[in-house]
Amino acid sequence: MKFLVVGLGSMGKRRVRNLIALGFKDDVIGFDLRADRRAEAKSKYDIQISDNFEAALEQYKPGALLISTPPNFHMHYAHIAAKNNISCFIEASVVDADKILELIELIKTKAIVMAPSCTMRFYPAPMKIKQLIDEHKIGDILNYNYHTGQYLPDWHPWEKIEDFYVSNPDTGGCREIVPFELTWLNDIFGDSTALACVRRKLTDMPADIEDIYHCLLQYPNNVIGNLTVEVISRPRATRQMRILGTTGEIIYTADDNIVKYINTDMDEWQEFSFAQGTVEAGYINPEEPYINEVKAFVQAVASVKSGGQSTYPNSLEDDYKILQTLYTLEDISEGKNELSR
Repeated sequence: MKFLVVGLGSMGKRRVRNLIALGFKDDVIGFDLRADRRAEAKSKYDIQISDNFEAALEQYKPGALLISTPPNFHMHYAHIAAKNNISCFIEASVVDADKILELIELIKTKAIVMAPSCTMRFYPAPMKIKQLIDEHKIGDILNYNYHTGQYLPDWHPWEKIEDFYVSNPDTGGCREIVPFELTWLNDIFGDSTALACVRRKLTDMPADIEDIYHCLLQYPNNVIGNLTVEVISRPRATRQMRILGTTGEIIYTADDNIVKYINTDMDEWQEFSFAQGTVEAGYINPEEPYINEVKAFVQAVASVKSGGQSTYPNSLEDDYKILQTLYTLEDISEGKNELSR
């Protein structure tokens, strides 16, 4: 099966590396409208390159697309793929919820996979947190406090944020990360309901976006979540979490890359430490979760092709619900009751 990676920016190049790590180097084609990105991908990875999307579909007849463009182009390419019966892996989205609904309808009778990214669900620490909660290690869950952030200009230090989609109000870095995080939080705690939100621009970075979201969420069984997402933390990224249960608590800190828990039957914390993983030059996050995510997508495509069901752990329906939570949080922050999207 051929894989067409649509967009060869930072994430597109990562997806090329993921496919190469999985043994598909000879089956990868990269497409981008920018000549410099095409040249870089060709030089670094020695893959086939195209400067024309429609021509690439015709010439290579890919069995799957990996859409790594800015979020406002995700649905454009996904709809074209669906109409041509091509499976898609789609990076985290933040806009075009109505087009996601249209895509759900479009693929209902098609034997293809539409796999929205859920990278954090492949990180070892969130996986361990889910395991501990599923095993009832701290009793019934009551509350979580979670804070995540990284200074926005540090995302792509090689380019100005004004030239990067994260400076666009619709696809802003902080706004994008709220649903990115909710994808794994909802997997653990259940579907979220927006209760309150404060969002502000606190810094003077050159982007017309809010750089912090404080979100209050409710989950099934009266679980309350406090989620803070920001693009302010420097010089290092922030990822800290504390979960309270009826008989104990769980702490997650990315600074030390550990998860630990204690409950009323224990005298000491039980600690789990995780390796840093393989970090590509110029990136801060390890390759392994992204490789495993693409592997899960490839396996899901194979399952559907053989007449089975998709085994990928995230769905367009899940993505749509999470975007509705984001939009409601934003409505609340502006004193609105609803917003048509």
